Amino acid sequence: MASKKVILITGVSTGFGKHTAALLAKQGHTVYGSVRNNLQTTEPLVKIVHLDLLDKSSIYSAVETVLNNEGRIDVLINNAGMHTGGPIETLPEEFIRKQFETNFFGLVELTRKVLPIMRNQGSGTIINIGSIGGLMGLPFQGYYSATKFAVEGFSEALRMEVKQFGINVVVINPGDFNTNNTANRKNYLAPDSENSVYKNQFEKTLSVIENDENNGWNPEILAREMVKIVNCKNPRQRYVIASFEQKLAVFVKKILPGKLFRKILEDHYRIK
Repeated sequence: MASKKVILITGVSTGFGKHTAALLAKQGHTVYGSVRNNLQTTEPLVKIVHLDLLDKSSIYSAVETVLNNEGRIDVLINNAGMHTGGPIETLPEEFIRKQFETNFFGLVELTRKVLPIMRNQGSGTIINIGSIGGLMGLPFQGYYSATKFAVEGFSEALRMEVKQFGINVVVINPGDFNTNNTANRKNYLAPDSENSVYKNQFEKTLSVIENDENNGWNPEILAREMVKIVNCKNPRQRYVIASFEQKLAVFVKKILPGKLFRKILEDHYRIK
C-alpha cells in the first residue's frame, strides 16, 4: 500500500467524485470532498467541505480548511464540472460563460491556490478530469468541448512549469460513463426563431449522445483507476479511460486527415 496522502477532490455529490472519494478514503487516505450545497455524504470517511467553483471566497476557504487541519495537500483532483448541449449559434451567453467559469476558470483558481502549498512541500499531484471531448470537438457540445480543450492546454503548460518543484500534472480523459451527466446537462435550443433550423439535427444527435451515455461504463470503473493513479509513484501524464472503440477514435484522430476523421464523427452522430 502506498503512503497515506491528503487529498482534495471537487464534486463528490455524485458520479466519479463520489465513488473516487469513497474508495480513496477506504484505503486510508485523508480525503476532503467538496460539494456546493448539500453537506451530506454516503461515505462517513470523506470529510466534506463547501466549495463553489463560481465563488473565489469558497475556493480559498476550502483550501485553507484542508491546510489548517492537515498541514499539507498531496493530491488535488479537479473533478467538478458542468455540461451544456445545444447549437453554438443559439446557446445563451449565460450558459457559455457559466460553462467556462465552472469547467475552466474555477479549475484554474483552485489549482493556483493549491500550487504554493505543493511547491513548499516539494511534491504533489494535480489530476485534472478532462474528457474525450477535450481531444475532439463534439457536435452540439461545442462549448463543453472547448472548456475541456482549454484544460488540455493549461495542463500541458503547467506540467512543464512545475516539474522543478516535484509536482506531477495528470489528465484523465473519460469516455462515456453512466453518470448523472445526461440528467444534468443544460440543453438549449432557441424556440420559435430562425435558429430552430437546428432542431431536427440537434434532436438526432442528442439521442445518440444520450444513448452512448446511458450505455456507458459504471463510474466505479474510473474510480478504481483513479485510486491506482493516486497510489502510483510516477503516474503517466495522460490516461484515456474509455471503451476500446473510443480509445481507437482517439488514436485514429492522430493519424487520419482531419476531413476523413470528421466524416467518421458525423456518421456516428447522424449528421448528414
